[in-house]
Amino acid sequence: MEGALLGLFMIVACNLATLLEHPASPVRQALPDGTLRRLLMGMAMGLTAVTLIYSPWGQQSGAHMNPSLTLTYYRLGKIEPADALWYVVGQFVGGIAGVLLIRVTLGALAAHPAVRFAATVPGSAGSATAFLAEAAISFVLMSVVLIASNSLRVTRYTPLLCGLLVATYIALEAPISGMSMNPARSFASALAAWRWTALWIYFTAPPLGMLAAAEAYVRLHGVRRVLCAKLNHQTRRRCIFRCNFGALGQR
Repeated sequence: MEGALLGLFMIVACNLATLLEHPASPVRQALPDGTLRRLLMGMAMGLTAVTLIYSPWGQQSGAHMNPSLTLTYYRLGKIEPADALWYVVGQFVGGIAGVLLIRVTLGALAAHPAVRFAATVPGSAGSATAFLAEAAISFVLMSVVLIASNSLRVTRYTPLLCGLLVATYIALEAPISGMSMNPARSFASALAAWRWTALWIYFTAPPLGMLAAAEAYVRLHGVRRVLCAKLNHQTRRRCIFRCNFGALGQR
């Protein structure tokens, strides 16, 4: 399920990147403003993220879709070591499968230098700035997830908040780092495009940012206030995590 979710996310991302950025695309020709195209891309990918989190598979797996998120919940003691390992494996395999499917179906269109399978690379400000930006957006995302998902008043809105952040980041932050927050997502695109520019950033900054957010949350609220590793717990589907979500209703 985790692999399929990230695979679907990458399929949508590559299709949209081709539609919006390939020079021969009628949409690209009709929308010469790059800021507007990023805004549309952000809105579409934010909606995609929300849909996947609310989907039956997202309700079951918790919809991490990101090794950095899984690693952070492992650090917080909410996921078993074996589950964390297979989540990460599934995320990498799913992301790669999704992009390779695009390579087979769209071929040269998605491989065009303007698209490059939606590869994430540092912007003109350079690698150091991209690293800081990736760490910062990952920190904010994980902070929002922890605060929202562990609050009785707003837990049901956690998927919507995640989608809103994804949309905002793509629209505003993408020119700085490419907007990844996800090692599996960046590796999948890099493999298909065979473009390894500064890949180390996307393997280090996102997990460091999310782990820092977890550390801050634990210091402020305590680790017992982390109830579960699911992004959407408004479901009757079986929870495989070290879940204490029932305690939420007692606050």
